[in-house]
Amino acid sequence: QVQLVESGGGLVQPGGSLRLSCTTSGFTLGYRAIGWFRQAPGKEREGVSCINSSNGRTYYDNSVSGRFTISRDNAKNTVYLQMNSLKPEDTAVYYCAAAVGSSCAAQRYSYDYWGQGTQVTVSS
Repeated sequence: QVQLVESGGGLVQPGGSLRLSCTTSGFTLGYRAIGWFRQAPGKEREGVSCINSSNGRTYYDNSVSGRFTISRDNAKNTVYLQMNSLKPEDTAVYYCAAAVGSSCAAQRYSYDYWGQGTQVTVSS
């Protein structure tokens, strides 16, 4: 049974940091790209970052580039999203998702397994 479980969300002040974890099971993490998405209230789900499985290449949305860092530890079946210099506009539910292949894709339909999400709230 394929599972992705996010953790590490919470309440943080503007300028603070959080590290999200996506722990996977039921498939070989090394064969799939993993993406992080987020959805704020009243908004569509949007891509935040992604990491390839084949070469470790990473991608970031312009809104988080320079502040967020994605990484993976295949031995621990876990992908991380380090989020620094957080802003109120980063407030959302964050989801990780497994791509159907080894390369990142922008379209949500390219990801066939999703976690349940973890809430990130940036507020003073």
